[in-house]
Amino acid sequence: MFDFATKMRAEIEDIPGAIQRLLDESEHEVSAAAQTLKEVEPRFISTVARGSSDHAAAYLKYAIELTARVPVASIGPSVSSIYGVDLHLAQSACLAISQSGKSPDIVSMVESARRSGASTIAMTNDPASPLAAAGDHVLDIRAGTESSVAATKTFITSIVSGLSLLAHWQDDHELLAALNKLPSLSQRAIACDWEPLTRRLLRADALYVLGRGPSFAIANEVALKFKETCQIQGEAFSSAEVLHGPVSIVGGHYPVLALISKDAAEPSICSVADRLVEQGGDVFATSDKTANAIQLPFISSGHALCDPLLLAISFYAFVENLARIRGFNPDVPQNLKKVTETV
Repeated sequence: MFDFATKMRAEIEDIPGAIQRLLDESEHEVSAAAQTLKEVEPRFISTVARGSSDHAAAYLKYAIELTARVPVASIGPSVSSIYGVDLHLAQSACLAISQSGKSPDIVSMVESARRSGASTIAMTNDPASPLAAAGDHVLDIRAGTESSVAATKTFITSIVSGLSLLAHWQDDHELLAALNKLPSLSQRAIACDWEPLTRRLLRADALYVLGRGPSFAIANEVALKFKETCQIQGEAFSSAEVLHGPVSIVGGHYPVLALISKDAAEPSICSVADRLVEQGGDVFATSDKTANAIQLPFISSGHALCDPLLLAISFYAFVENLARIRGFNPDVPQNLKKVTETV
């Protein structure tokens, strides 16, 4: 075990403060972008992102579709940067997310979207970045310095920024109220102890991570972090999709983490979790509604679009500890660097 203070841990502990800074300082720019969305009335929204930022975009896809009822689709940045194609994007909006704002392919796709008639919104931790210059609107996610290679607080504040945009666009006062509770709830989420899962994964080399709706986006982020920080082959599946083939290898104590939040999907994910226990899987779930899975502690916000974020925060605290116990420094994952600039 590496027994030392990591930058990743310090950045996780700054998440409550980062959310508070964002909520306190971003209302003007968020309101301006929301007003554009009200005026444009987009027929659809495209997202442009990679890595953890793409998982944030997937979270916002579910949030927008469930709340604004506007379809959202991810665009591969290579459509512009490699293939040189401008898409037909009139009467739409394009949401681009990048913590550094420096990746050439992301910037190229946003420039293409703007040429093609989309209203473009750049979300970045660097408002002086090339991505910021490419957008009609810039949302500074205000995470502050993030030195650890594994993104944590930039992921969280990207989503909070997007949810704030959604709430202002839709005049959703319940969502705004829920967002304002996140700083204090995030502190409690960090303190959640997932020690039973730590014991199970001390020597594991693979697991499944399940979710559905917004929690499926979190499942993808969780699977990535297992790879980055712990050298564990995490695979993320929708709790519906896992039944279409992947379920066949769950047995013999195969580990499964079911990320279950308090929304309409909770009964269906719990049902799948219990089925996997019956098959012989070691299933850990963030719900008190499963009959057989091992329950992990969780914090509920009372709002379906905020609960999965709190699960992500609890996971970050857990995985930083697991990485050190397994003998890895989560600040410097193998073969990775902080800013990845793809073409």
